[in-house]
Amino acid sequence: MSGTVIRFPIRNSYALTRNGVSYRKGRHQMALHITNADLKAFAEKRINLKIEEVSAGRDRVRFLRKRLEDHIANNPGFSLVRMLHAGSVAKGTGLSGLNDMDVAVYVEADSFGDESLVLWMTDRLREVYGATIANDAVQSGTYCPTITFASGFNVDVVPVLDEGDADGKGYLVAKDTGERLLTSIPLHLEFIRARKSEHPGNLAQVIRYLKWWIRNQKRDDETFKFKSFMAELIVAHLSDSGVFFSDHIDALTAVFEYIVDSGLNDRIAFDDYYTASDLPAGSTAAIEIFDPVNPNNNVAVHYTNQDRQRIVARAETALDALIEAGFATTKAQAIACWQIVLGTTFKG
Repeated sequence: MSGTVIRFPIRNSYALTRNGVSYRKGRHQMALHITNADLKAFAEKRINLKIEEVSAGRDRVRFLRKRLEDHIANNPGFSLVRMLHAGSVAKGTGLSGLNDMDVAVYVEADSFGDESLVLWMTDRLREVYGATIANDAVQSGTYCPTITFASGFNVDVVPVLDEGDADGKGYLVAKDTGERLLTSIPLHLEFIRARKSEHPGNLAQVIRYLKWWIRNQKRDDETFKFKSFMAELIVAHLSDSGVFFSDHIDALTAVFEYIVDSGLNDRIAFDDYYTASDLPAGSTAAIEIFDPVNPNNNVAVHYTNQDRQRIVARAETALDALIEAGFATTKAQAIACWQIVLGTTFKG
């Protein structure tokens, strides 16, 4: 994009400097060739998860759950407590083209010995499906195995050591190190639902716009890293900071503006389930975004400074495009700008 962008609170006005001349406009003064209605129509057509996709995915997971429950019941060793839907589909922030889902399997902590919890779950899945799937269709990750069906649909089956806590707190156990990571599927769902209730229909949609942008960046650059969970927490942080989400153009612009202006150097944390004093005193991590359930879990702990800079640089390109779109003199120019953010399938 041409010119240097000067940023200030986006809900009021924009400023752009071109060739040494500064231009400033309020949203009501700008030629808005792309409207919120255009974005919503594109989201419904391309971005949002379709009901039939969710139903098919849940049917697949429901079948898996039933087989696991029956198998564990008939083969004592670990005591199953419950199974829960997890991940973006359960939160209502999933994207179209669904090809993966998450299910959390809570087992009694007292029944856990020296055996790797992840490998135990991997073995159970292989036993459950037997000859109906290839042995390599179940692969063990750090905290869970993933089962890949012939259709290409994946299910992450996440074993959680249940602590008997009413809030569903339990531990993920790293396959190789045995390190335990506190989590709570019910509280994660409660956390995002509380913010969705403050912005009905809007906060989840802005998260989906951001995730769609992330998906496009990953297609362009295989080194680009940006976890789905991080995207949700950044938008939740902006919600807590007073950003409005009813205007999707302003809200998405605010997301990119935050990433650029903060450089992702700000510590992001939440006080729903712990206080600020529970957070680590200091860190050398390039990005600090803390799990709202566990103050000791920086979900970006493995991101490097280069990863952070790559996110900020691409967010700046997106921000410049959105501001430029507001100054576009034709709809074709505005669409070209929006395609930088939402991809070439966006036609306005």
